Amino acid sequence: MSTLPDDTLRKILIQIQQTAIQSQRALSMTRQQVATKERERRILQLTIDEIGSMEGDVKLYKGVGKMFMMMPRPVMEKDLKSQEKGLTDDINSLNKKSKYLEKQFNDSQSQLRDIFHSAPKS
Repeated sequence: MSTLPDDTLRKILIQIQQTAIQSQRALSMTRQQVATKERERRILQLTIDEIGSMEGDVKLYKGVGKMFMMMPRPVMEKDLKSQEKGLTDDINSLNKKSKYLEKQFNDSQSQLRDIFHSAPKS
């Protein structure tokens, strides 16, 4: 590393630091999105369980804007199950993205560490 000019070394350090900062921000946002989706999925699961515990002749209504529409039970259950599947898929993809961002952040940190440990001590 000592063969590189100071200006080039500075540019490399800045680029690595920016990558680390961007990865950390994106990782934080991804974790927040995962937490939000998990919360939505738990609420949906509670709704599915509650509907499942009701008698078969109970009327079910779904909120549409400022009004409620009566929906048949099978349609409501199918809709809720598809929403749950969509949330589960979203959570899985966000977890993959989170792992990638963690790896990118850790790589940037280790590159910075390597540069500073190999730098000549003056």
